[in-house]
Amino acid sequence: MSWQLALTVDRDSRLPLAVQVRNSLRRLVENGSLRPGTRIPSTRQLAHDLGVSRSVVVEAYEQLAAEGYLLTKHGSGTTISEPPTSQAVPTLVSPDRDRESTEAMWDLRTGTSDIAAFPRQEWIRCVTAVVNDAGRQELSYAPPSGVPLARHVLTGYLGRVRGVRTRPEDLMLTAGFAQGLALICKVLSDRGHRSLAVEDPGHPGEREFITSSGLHPVGVPVDQDGLRVDVLERSGVRAVLMTPGNHFPTGSRLSRARRERLIAWARTVDGYVLEDDFDSAFLHRSDRVPALQSLAPDRVVYAGSASKILAPALRLGWLAAPSELMASIEHVRAGWDIGCSGIEQLALARFIDTGALDRHQRKMRTEFHKRRGVIRRQSANHLPGTRLLGRDSGLQAYLQLPPHMDEQALVRAARTRSVLVRGGRFYTLADTTRPPALVVSYAAVNCTDLGRSLEALGEAFREVGG
Repeated sequence: MSWQLALTVDRDSRLPLAVQVRNSLRRLVENGSLRPGTRIPSTRQLAHDLGVSRSVVVEAYEQLAAEGYLLTKHGSGTTISEPPTSQAVPTLVSPDRDRESTEAMWDLRTGTSDIAAFPRQEWIRCVTAVVNDAGRQELSYAPPSGVPLARHVLTGYLGRVRGVRTRPEDLMLTAGFAQGLALICKVLSDRGHRSLAVEDPGHPGEREFITSSGLHPVGVPVDQDGLRVDVLERSGVRAVLMTPGNHFPTGSRLSRARRERLIAWARTVDGYVLEDDFDSAFLHRSDRVPALQSLAPDRVVYAGSASKILAPALRLGWLAAPSELMASIEHVRAGWDIGCSGIEQLALARFIDTGALDRHQRKMRTEFHKRRGVIRRQSANHLPGTRLLGRDSGLQAYLQLPPHMDEQALVRAARTRSVLVRGGRFYTLADTTRPPALVVSYAAVNCTDLGRSLEALGEAFREVGG
């Protein structure tokens, strides 16, 4: 029987086809269009219907099956599974991003990476070498926590570039940061935690993700020295998710005094710090400090991913956790899936071993520094009275607006000029005292387009009353 499915792809979109298929199917499940038990087309049939390679659909189906949305049984086809619980991995990307991006010329919203700069040839060489050398063991199922060789190489790399103190057996390869966060939330919940502190402002998608995992996100304000540890101490929470190396989105860095006080807090309350080190690869040497985890491997869970440093489509992330906590994480993971692609894990290991990752990061640090310079110059020219917070590196700029500026009116006026940008309020949970601001991402916009988009943003600024 030929099963039909109302699904299309946009070949003009910057999103890979597999990601479009995955996201579209996920939305159909989440909005109730596809009910549990519904039979969907085979990968071959859907690929034919959409006019795409079968591998595109296979990749989308495999990811959705790992997330708990699809159920595949040999001889019975593929059906929609029961509604995903906290075991599923919700997306941290806004569901309207792809649609809106096709309607605008410049997308300055956070959550992107420079996919155009992905080192294709280097990656292809690594994958080819891995496949050519692969034996029965490499082509079989990998341990849920990751291929031993990949864990060994990544452990050495993180120790070398970030000062992370861990062992290969205490490091897990995950399907991106999202799955790592889901695992931590589940373990914390199992251990009696009901809340998880988050930075305010911070990532709104992560707050929603934490809520969907059954925990209550508690906002802790951030100032020029990073997270207010004194407020955290009074919150009653025993775990916190944060970006201490380069706060998202303001760019502040947790001061040395607060680092020490934070570790003391974690030990006092028998709690944990989840360190999201999402953009450390793109910080200048003068802005980089060793990972917070290096101060207290027994209290800090270090998390990173390939999403920003290479490409989101790779779906590779990692967690370095205290031994006793990793045992619980492995127990949860064993009931969720059978691990990430072993071939991609080994390709990443080779990519690191050959020096390709270091070369790519040096190149991108130089490029992002140039883009940051464009922000600095153009904001002074076109957005008078604004203040650029944070140091001179990272993937986004936090522009504090004049006190009288209507933040939302500016965002709307920018949209009419084909510029998509977020206001500071979008990232705020409870701290309503912060001055109006714009958060401008330059991760996926080259210097020329960035300059043009800021000129258009300047026109909107003047219209609103700047």
